Amino acid sequence: MFEAGGTPRAALTLQLGSYAGFVGAHWWNLQDAALRCESEVHEQECKVCPDVLYRAGRTLSGQETYTPRLILMDLKGSLNSLKQEGYLYGDMKIDTSVAWQGNLMTHQEEPPAKNLFLQDLSKLEGGMSSDGDFSPRALPLSKDVSQLPTQLHVSQKGHQLEGSVRVWSDYLRVRLHPRSIFMIHQYNDDGESSQLEAFGQGESLLHDPTYLEELEDRLHFYVEECDYLQGFQILCDLNNGFSGVGAKVTELLHDEYSGRGILTWGLTPVIDNVGVSWKDFYRLMNTVLGIVHLSSHSSLFCPLSLNGSLGLKPEAPVTLPYVHYDASLNFHSSAILATAMDTFSVPYRLHSSQFSMVQLADAFNSSGRKVVAAGAAVPFPISYGQSLPDALCSYQLAVPWTPLSSCGEQKDSCCFAQSVVLRGIGKENHISNLPPGSQPKSALHVCETGEEVLGSYLHARCPGTFSTSYLLQGPCKVLAPYPQFFSALLNKQGFLLDKLPSCTTAVESIPVLTALQSSPTLHSALYSLYKELHRVDVRRWASFFSAGHHWNLQVQFSLFLLNPPNEGNKSTMRTSVSQ
Repeated sequence: MFEAGGTPRAALTLQLGSYAGFVGAHWWNLQDAALRCESEVHEQECKVCPDVLYRAGRTLSGQETYTPRLILMDLKGSLNSLKQEGYLYGDMKIDTSVAWQGNLMTHQEEPPAKNLFLQDLSKLEGGMSSDGDFSPRALPLSKDVSQLPTQLHVSQKGHQLEGSVRVWSDYLRVRLHPRSIFMIHQYNDDGESSQLEAFGQGESLLHDPTYLEELEDRLHFYVEECDYLQGFQILCDLNNGFSGVGAKVTELLHDEYSGRGILTWGLTPVIDNVGVSWKDFYRLMNTVLGIVHLSSHSSLFCPLSLNGSLGLKPEAPVTLPYVHYDASLNFHSSAILATAMDTFSVPYRLHSSQFSMVQLADAFNSSGRKVVAAGAAVPFPISYGQSLPDALCSYQLAVPWTPLSSCGEQKDSCCFAQSVVLRGIGKENHISNLPPGSQPKSALHVCETGEEVLGSYLHARCPGTFSTSYLLQGPCKVLAPYPQFFSALLNKQGFLLDKLPSCTTAVESIPVLTALQSSPTLHSALYSLYKELHRVDVRRWASFFSAGHHWNLQVQFSLFLLNPPNEGNKSTMRTSVSQ
């Protein structure tokens, strides 16, 4: 545990894959927005510590920087206008002088065009150089919040990026360190050829000493500068060959950094259900192998997706009552997952925290499982001025969040352990403030603090469950380029209105409720994947295994599902974690 004002426990983030890049770009934009609005948080309130995820440094010219502690792996073609070495350390141009004395002809490729958002961002942060590249002069990227530009968050400029976003770098607002971007040039990000499409291909990449040594060098660079490293948070594509990359990365971290937390988020974009093809079989096998290996080497593993299920024919994507997202756009679906992750991760990012990554994982591991399910209310539906007890009581027995782990709706309140975070509710609305002599509507209405309200609600809804809960006043800031896909019934702060307004305004912040749970619904979802895999004749897919993986998928997954929780041991698990 670290106290306010003490040394923060640093975390290193690894993003593995294209969709992980989409989620990660929104994730870092959310961190950037929170950093720019940090002065709005009350001094006495629990604050998220940015030093957990960010590192201070200096450019070659001595200018202070504050950049993500990040290693990002993706394929050739995913950067678009973003340079692999970033922009902070100048152009770093290679000397192209040659000894040839004859005539020379130079062929120069036009740089990729930037969308309007990136153009405006470049103008705000220092301008453009003569060759169209970003110039880092006067770049206000230090840890001092007062130096950060505020124009973009004071005026939510109406950038409609839905038609111009092809890759995650098209909307990344944050500047990265030159050691962050790790490109895999062996495969292509788009097109039909040279795809990283099989688990074994991903595994084989890190059998190559060139890639392995490069990854280890970057890990050492970030880890060795940390006073105390609490662990690693990994965003990894499950549906493609990056599941194999993630398996080797988590194995490396598990072996080399024993005792550090490894929290892995297995990400899957929304899948079109338009018939079954060989790509769907590859996706199923990548997903199964990814879940088995990533969970094996992680302290805690959580699948994240808006799909209703992850099988050969995924169920329809989930709906969010006050978000009208386009499921076909990774730009939209990844924003929702990043928002949920930003709140899931609060427990190990607070200035004064009860849990480190390892302690958070241990709270779930005591129930016998390292795989957890996620749920979120994005935004948490609460009217302007409504009290927290009134908002929670409106749910009665219903689950107040939408499932985000492709496990289906939770049929009962049973779970073995859970971590719940609610943010964005002002202190004045934490309790009911009943007039003297009034009859309380419920037990929640007699609670004396907001923390007591949330804890009592969780205890009543999930009796006997080991629960940890956090209540923060600060909302989630959803500034440009976050998509404006919210209902017109939300005001600027994300609170519900009684009726449609005469004119709509951009939503700049939202309250969010999230839950991580060790739940029986996980076993049902994983077992349904096993049954689908059991019906597949894997001998038909020799090309998948020829990519380098030789284990029997059915054997692996059946071992993974051994000793599933049943009616006979549910009560035992519940009792053991509530002591």
